[in-house]
Amino acid sequence: VQLQASGGGLVQAGGSLRLSCAASGIILSFYNMGWFRQAPGKEREFVASLSWTGGSTSYVDSVRGRFTISRDNAQNTAYLQMNTLKPVDTAVYYCAASGPRGSMAGMAHNIVNYWGQGTLVNVSS
Repeated sequence: VQLQASGGGLVQAGGSLRLSCAASGIILSFYNMGWFRQAPGKEREFVASLSWTGGSTSYVDSVRGRFTISRDNAQNTAYLQMNTLKPVDTAVYYCAASGPRGSMAGMAHNIVNYWGQGTLVNVSS
């Protein structure tokens, strides 16, 4: 199983980026998907999750209304659309999957089955 995250980069405050997480070895439509981030000197934190049914999402308060998690089943890829970026969003972002099926609730507590490698998002002021 491999989760390949991409799309990070340097962006000015107020800008947007879309992160992608391409999966191989699993079918994402059967898995809850999540995005996490780790800022320099800090612990990794939960950012967003999407249920395997696609019917539920969850976001940390600091990104709600600015970030959107989604999935393209045909591409077997998950996304994190990040708008109105702030310098505090600077971090290495990781995608993750839990399942197959089951509740996505555990993702908020770092309970996942598969982790992707990180992609760096750097937001300048």
